Amino acid sequence: MAKHLILWGFVGVVAFYLMLDLGLLHKQARSITLRQAAWQSLLIVLIALGFGAFIAYEKGPNAAIEYYSAYTMEYALSMDNIFVILLILRYFSIEPQYYHRVLFWGVVGAMVMRGIFIFAGVLLVKKFHWVLYVFGAFLVWAGIRNLFKKEGPPDLSQNVFLRFLTRYLRITTAPHQGKFILRRQGRRFFTLLALALLMIELTDLIFAVDSIPAAFAITQDEDVLFSSNIFAVMGLRSMFFLLAAVIERFWALEYGISIVLIGIGLKMFQDLVGLHIEPIVSLLFILGTLSASIAVSLMIRRG
Repeated sequence: MAKHLILWGFVGVVAFYLMLDLGLLHKQARSITLRQAAWQSLLIVLIALGFGAFIAYEKGPNAAIEYYSAYTMEYALSMDNIFVILLILRYFSIEPQYYHRVLFWGVVGAMVMRGIFIFAGVLLVKKFHWVLYVFGAFLVWAGIRNLFKKEGPPDLSQNVFLRFLTRYLRITTAPHQGKFILRRQGRRFFTLLALALLMIELTDLIFAVDSIPAAFAITQDEDVLFSSNIFAVMGLRSMFFLLAAVIERFWALEYGISIVLIGIGLKMFQDLVGLHIEPIVSLLFILGTLSASIAVSLMIRRG
């Protein structure tokens, strides 16, 4: 019964928020101010925190701690995504008043893709427990790779996926007026807005390769996995407007995320060495590491 309550409660909360967002808060295309982004970010964070209390009531405190740990982890990883999204929007010269439209449908697409990944992962883990060790090894590798990588911003003009799209889709550079598809002389053409949306979906797909195993390192409860992941993705859009201009200021956050990935990746091997790490320890490790990296970023300016 608890499982059904959590599932339907989650679906109801998400559906209500999305209808409120698209139908009331953003009926017309307009730029989002910093103040509006702050209020919307606060709203979705409060909804996510409140849902964690609901999970605590239905499943107990340990499930809630796992939920908050996974949510914090996914939210932090989403910050890494903001710079790439901003790069895509600027590359296609998308006007700021249409940012919300692209990001809204990008979030919807990301929710569907991540839902498929999570439930497929749950089925794999239930049938083949050793998959968790594969996830753990991958997270340790990903954390070490990110810790030492020296890469500049990606060159979208050389992106294989973008070159594929422009080759096989009918593209128009005509003013899109907020539309993803335009009809010209009886034929449908994809606009630059549509290309930006498809590239953002691909970006989230790539980031999900890190974030989904990270969530499995914290919990294998499908309710907790799905709700924490989706609430973090939903918060990405409003967080984008809040942090897009200052995301480079938090330069140490990337190192903090790498350390967290390595730590929770190693945690997946705990049963092999006879250890048991309580959920509260994982939550404190994630919060402490990310807080420290943010503090370092604020105290030390990187030239």
